[in-house]
Amino acid sequence: MDKTEVLVIGSGPAGLKGALGAAEQGAKVTLVERDPFLGGQLVKQTHMFFGSKEQYASERGFKIAEKLTAAVEEHSAIRVLKEAAALGYYDDGVVTLELKGRVLPVSFNTMIMATGAQENTLMFPNCDLPGIYGAGAVQTLMNVYGVLPGKRVAMLGAGNIGVIVSYQLLQAGVEVPAIIEAAPDIGAYHVHASKVRRMGVPIYTSHTVVSAHGKDFLEKITVAELSDSWQPVPGTERELDVDVLCIAVGLTPLTEILFQAGCEMAYIPELGGHVPRRSAVLETSVPNIFVAGDVSGIEEASAAMVEGTIAGLKAALNLGYGRDSYEEKIAAAHRELASLRKGPTGEKIRSGLDHLEQAGEVRQ
Repeated sequence: MDKTEVLVIGSGPAGLKGALGAAEQGAKVTLVERDPFLGGQLVKQTHMFFGSKEQYASERGFKIAEKLTAAVEEHSAIRVLKEAAALGYYDDGVVTLELKGRVLPVSFNTMIMATGAQENTLMFPNCDLPGIYGAGAVQTLMNVYGVLPGKRVAMLGAGNIGVIVSYQLLQAGVEVPAIIEAAPDIGAYHVHASKVRRMGVPIYTSHTVVSAHGKDFLEKITVAELSDSWQPVPGTERELDVDVLCIAVGLTPLTEILFQAGCEMAYIPELGGHVPRRSAVLETSVPNIFVAGDVSGIEEASAAMVEGTIAGLKAALNLGYGRDSYEEKIAAAHRELASLRKGPTGEKIRSGLDHLEQAGEVRQ
């Protein structure tokens, strides 16, 4: 049996900041990551972040990952376990890990779940042809391993991920004949959409892919316009010759261990699916289990980092660490989070949080 004061599962932006937040207050932290490297989605992101200096404005995602990884690995109170997948939760405060071929049970006093999210997909005829990828896979190929996924790539989904990955494909010399979006409006920041439009990429709103074609691999797709009832309109079909279809149709929080732990959950579409009810400091209905990042609701990486800090501070406080500085630091983090969620871009997350609160009395 392995033991730790704070167990952090996931080393994306939320997990890295959660580990640092708790360790800097004096807690002993074990950070668990199933990949052989830390950073999560940050390692794939080559675009610059917005916001303030505290939110790493004008820095690229992979550079932020490098800085946070270095801070975590150099901190004497943080132990890092890479290639360690969390398998399950047990009622006596134990999580089992699969660590390089062996099972390791870990007991903890507090836990921060920062497992992130998984990509959604879309069903249509021949959707399993080689050449049909999720946007995360395309980013991994290009930005982590330096491999082009294809020569002519259509993007399905005009949210931030779809539009940003389209721009990255264009920068790499890949042709992007179209971005296809089922909704009547694009979901991406307009600054990103303007970039791809200036490079000649059309964005077809109220359209979807109705089928894929090819014998051994993808050769073309059929696209059709959607009616107000989200049904393909007969006679509007058109074919696009492509060797890759990249699907960016949203994310679903990875909450399996939270269900196992008995956390109270609610289905909130604006937050991506089933998410845990939690307090203002991100403690779930099960005492000493915290959440941060996409597992608590799909949002930008900047917000995930702030949530990680909040969860780390409170997890440490529950163990008796950092009492003197807690109120000041937690107030600053909440101000930063509120700032990130202002305006039209934060409307969806604000609406989701309102619905989550209405789903049940949130513990304070």
